Amino acid sequence: MIGNKTLAVPGPTNLPPRVARAMAVPLEDHRAPDMGEFIVPLLQDLKKIFRTETGHVLVFPGSGSGGWEAALRNTLREGDRVLGASFGQFSMLWVEMCCQLRLNVTNIDCRWGEATPVDAYRRALEDDKSHAIKAVLVCQNETATGVTSDVAAIRAILDDLGHPALLFVDGVSSIASIEFDMDGWGVDVAVAGSQKGFMMPTGLAIVGVSAKCMQLIAARSLRRGDTDIGYGYWDFAAMLNANKSGYFPYTPAMTLMRGLRESTDMLLEEGLNNVFDRHFRLAEGVRRAVAAWGLRPCAIDPATVSDTVTAILVPEGSDANDVIKAAYRRYGVSLGGGLGAVAGKVFRIGHLGWLNETMVLQALGGAELAMCDAGLAFAPGSGVGAAISYFNAQKPANLLAAE
Repeated sequence: MIGNKTLAVPGPTNLPPRVARAMAVPLEDHRAPDMGEFIVPLLQDLKKIFRTETGHVLVFPGSGSGGWEAALRNTLREGDRVLGASFGQFSMLWVEMCCQLRLNVTNIDCRWGEATPVDAYRRALEDDKSHAIKAVLVCQNETATGVTSDVAAIRAILDDLGHPALLFVDGVSSIASIEFDMDGWGVDVAVAGSQKGFMMPTGLAIVGVSAKCMQLIAARSLRRGDTDIGYGYWDFAAMLNANKSGYFPYTPAMTLMRGLRESTDMLLEEGLNNVFDRHFRLAEGVRRAVAAWGLRPCAIDPATVSDTVTAILVPEGSDANDVIKAAYRRYGVSLGGGLGAVAGKVFRIGHLGWLNETMVLQALGGAELAMCDAGLAFAPGSGVGAAISYFNAQKPANLLAAE
């Protein structure tokens, strides 16, 4: 086709030229004498992205799913109780992984479009008088439904009850895009992926681990038994020990690490609060467009709508896949499809990573063309117009200063 394709899925996200150039280097010796001069400062700067001073950030070759498994294997034993909730594809898959690893899972099954059920978590933790629950899972941003959960509220429950369970957060489509405060929220393990807010190709599982969690892992290592899940490839202690001098326990993805250095620099140069503000502004433009189309997001509570992805419900009798196929085949626009329980019911617009207003408008315009082709009833141009009006009225501070 003529012209560029438009990537409007919630991951992988757009690759900045700076990051692409940083990775376009000859392959290098990952055990070179000066490797520590590169790796140690990078890992320290990643702590700034996770907002932790006391914890550690570990980088594994893998994906977000690998980060999930790492959290479980390093901290739990077969039969340990875990509290989780299923309210979308990815929260559900994390619970399923717990079951595959033979953990004893208390799963709160929710309507897709809801967020982590805070009240139900409180009841489950209040009922756990013996503190049998060892870990609590929170999917901060459910990518399938465009819903963001309140991590701080879950930490507040644990603290209020004096419950010692570890707090695990899936931050794959939230960290480096929307507010995340590892130390402030008392998160013990946080999982991110390179292909979302870090603006990278897929291939790195970026995992934040609290000092408390590492202490528990060290104590567990002294009393390992036959019921341990085992660490294997995902061994936090082995990774951390090697990282201290700037190396890895096995071959790292050095090309991606070079890109990660550049993407981390870009995030810190913009400033995390500015990154969060930009994501809110772009997301709100999309939400204004959806309302102008006469459609609504999958998120049930407006207070939980995501600033990184909007899942848009099509009218009864319509098939969201018709919109997705038309957008891709006719206009070169990749929209996210519905997953699991919302397959065929939603199409998704990702608005995270290396993105600005005009790129969002391009995605919205492509979606409108596809919606026309799919026979959805709406006023063409209404969504794009609503987003333009919002963006024009809500210019970021740096643009106002330039004027």
